[in-house]
Amino acid sequence: MKDNKSSDLREKSVPELEQMVEQERAALYKARRDLVFRQMTDTASLKVRRHNIARILTIINEKKRGNA
Repeated sequence: MKDNKSSDLREKSVPELEQMVEQERAALYKARRDLVFRQMTDTASLKVRRHNIARILTIINEKKRGNA
C-alpha cells in the first residue's frame, strides 16, 4: 500500500479523483473484512487507506471551490 502524493493528485480531474475515492473505499472495505476474518495482518494499511481517502476528498473540495 503506497501513500498518494497530493502533488500527483492535484494534476487529476475531479471525475478521476472521485473514481479513485470509490476504489479506495472498496479496498478499505475489503481490508476491514479481511481483518475480521483474520486473513490480514498488516493493520497499518487501514490507516494509509483512510488517509488517502481524506487526502483525495480534500483535493476534490478544493477544486470544486476553485482554490486549486
